Amino acid sequence: MTAGASDGVAYSLRRHHLADGEKTTVYTVRHALDRSRPRLQVFRQPRRLDHWCSKHGHKEAIVAGFYLREPFRPLGEVIADGTPLASEPFAAPYGPRRAALHATDRGIRIAPREALGPVADGDLVQAGPMLLSDGRVVFDPATDHEGFSAAAGQFDSDITDGRHPRAAIGMSERDLYLVTCDGRRSGVDAGLTLDELAAFMLALGCRDAMNLDGGGSTTLVHRGHLLNRPYSEQDQPAPASRPIVSAIVVERR
Repeated sequence: MTAGASDGVAYSLRRHHLADGEKTTVYTVRHALDRSRPRLQVFRQPRRLDHWCSKHGHKEAIVAGFYLREPFRPLGEVIADGTPLASEPFAAPYGPRRAALHATDRGIRIAPREALGPVADGDLVQAGPMLLSDGRVVFDPATDHEGFSAAAGQFDSDITDGRHPRAAIGMSERDLYLVTCDGRRSGVDAGLTLDELAAFMLALGCRDAMNLDGGGSTTLVHRGHLLNRPYSEQDQPAPASRPIVSAIVVERR
């Protein structure tokens, strides 16, 4: 199913068939780059993104970076309107290698943090791993370049291992893509591996793309409505969005 609009925003839902016969539901929202300005929202207290968007009138948003549960604070570098915010650094030496989104009124970049250089304005959030760079898949679990396996102790588990609900952001020459998939539903939604997510972003036409927080935190809001079905546990009776610490809100230029 695909829906478009004259405001430069289009939405699609598809049942994605995987190589081993499993399926999963993937949600994609496409924004025209020349009309879009992503902004980072960091919450003082964890918030369910769909509820927060409804309360504050935000129509387009996706979960952003990772966070520590106790105390709740962002994991990785975060900058909002040019101001660095308090966060827990990624484990050394992996911080500079990990993917980041940097957005200003002049444009958007997705790249390893070290490639972005000093940031004096705009919004920046780190997550990762990088999925695509310059139109090719760069995620490689064998090398663990960004250290998500080696430093898995900062997370609930090794996020690169297996299929899960996922979230990603990517960009082509003309468009910005927000993508999530469902998972943790036996025989219904298998989720995606990071390899499968990278291949999906490439098939969309993305040039650069990065993974965002996922699992039970996977949340995508379009036109004010929650699109995906967040499951925190395998085969739980009903989905419910989880309170998160940061989000990327896409505003109109």
